[in-house]
Amino acid sequence: DDTAPIGDVRGLGAMVAFELVRERGGHEPAPEMVAAFTAKALEHGLIILACGYWGNTIRLLAPLTIPDEHLEEGLDIIEQSLVDLAAAGQRKAS
Repeated sequence: DDTAPIGDVRGLGAMVAFELVRERGGHEPAPEMVAAFTAKALEHGLIILACGYWGNTIRLLAPLTIPDEHLEEGLDIIEQSLVDLAAAGQRKAS
């Protein structure tokens, strides 16, 4: 997989949350990774806030009236930011 390690995904209806963890398949929270992720998303024009007890959770709640093209753009930015984050992590590990 070419994205940052996601530990848990949960949601109900339009509200979804996912956690970033230190390694794929692990459970150790990675709040510093969330900080880097939110910075990457902001570089691409999307404001995202972290939440949760450990600060490693991203919660998504789009308005019910969001136009499809705005939703797609936001989700594309999230995906690209996760890919960028994973690539940066691989460069550090090398």
